[in-house]
Amino acid sequence: MKVLRRRSEDENRPAAEPGRLRFGRYDCAAFLSFASYAATSLSIPVVLVAMGGALGFPLDAGGMSAGGALHLVRSAAMCAALVACTVLAARLGNRRTLRLSLSLMTAGIVLCAAAPSYAAVVAALALAGLGEGLLEGIGTPFAQDLHADEPSRYVNFTHAFWSLGILVAVPFFGWLVARGCSWRAPLLVCGAAGLLCVALLGDSRRAPYPERAPRAAGPAGAAAPEARVSEKLARIARDRRFWGYFAAMFLGGGGEFCLTFWSASFIQLSFAGSALAGGVGTAAFSAGMFAGRTSFAAFVGEKHLGDALFGAGVWATASSLALVPLAHLAAPLPPASSLGVLFGLLFLCGLGAAPLWPSIQSLAVARLPRLDATQLFILLSCAGVPGCGFFTWLMGAVGDRAGLDASFLLAPCAFAAMSLLLLALRPR
Repeated sequence: MKVLRRRSEDENRPAAEPGRLRFGRYDCAAFLSFASYAATSLSIPVVLVAMGGALGFPLDAGGMSAGGALHLVRSAAMCAALVACTVLAARLGNRRTLRLSLSLMTAGIVLCAAAPSYAAVVAALALAGLGEGLLEGIGTPFAQDLHADEPSRYVNFTHAFWSLGILVAVPFFGWLVARGCSWRAPLLVCGAAGLLCVALLGDSRRAPYPERAPRAAGPAGAAAPEARVSEKLARIARDRRFWGYFAAMFLGGGGEFCLTFWSASFIQLSFAGSALAGGVGTAAFSAGMFAGRTSFAAFVGEKHLGDALFGAGVWATASSLALVPLAHLAAPLPPASSLGVLFGLLFLCGLGAAPLWPSIQSLAVARLPRLDATQLFILLSCAGVPGCGFFTWLMGAVGDRAGLDASFLLAPCAFAAMSLLLLALRPR
């Protein structure tokens, strides 16, 4: 009776407050994987001008469409890999799938560094995109399964290293090119970081990875992994709430990438800033993202995740909305002062946008416990990646007609719609 009474009291006890974060070898592998992913993704934009001049598609002489096609090929490969990620995770498990993704990404970026022609660069980036797509799909569940007690805190902390990778890599790669290094040098740096990630993801006998997914087909008469995946996907597709979180990911990813992709151009066109100022502005946004995700991980527990996520959406809406009139309001100020105001505001935008991508995924998994967590993470990433691409394209199309400063209205509109959708998805 005493044991039963004690268990009953423990079950009725409120959820514990967030405790101290504890990390191991696979946590470090996840951190470096996200940082390497970010550096690899942004290495091409940093060296694109030098690459175009060396490989015969100079951007200032009609080569911009060829440069943009590189990102298009990479995105298509990422989407294809995200679709295949469910079956691979079912067969190999999360750790092996993540190791495969980093191997493909590393091989692709190293081959890109050695590419002698534009066609070779396209093929190499397609290979890297396959690895990035697998990492996008499996990276979050990999971190989630390491800490089943407080997953959202550790997922946010892990995703913070994407922002840290941008913050470190963008200025460093720009400095390398400015110092006269070949455009191939930053790509080789990315390859070295990827190799270190692959080494860290080796099997550990002392502290093995807590694998959930089956690694091979079951015994005779059991369903094959593909059949089990199909059953899980069908169950997810029948849940109406999943489609709500799917739409929230599309909107949140689109709003975030509007700021990530177009901030540098916005600074150069609306503030007469240099390319260096554009890079510093992107770094300021990434610094806000890093601070926001680490703060979310340190102070927001599972119990308050939904409310904190809604508050972050409102913050992102308000801070990104202030970007629209800033170019006109800051016009009377000296250039250095106006850029300082903009950098500070971009930092605030990063604070609000920071937890949206990982926390929407964690919230969906927490509120849909009967659905497979790994498949949910992968499918929600399948919403976020197209959202990034669609809003980036739409923002450019609106900018051609109404100006880039006016097109920045798309970011707060996306964040606001996402916040309202999350409010509607709250349990009654």
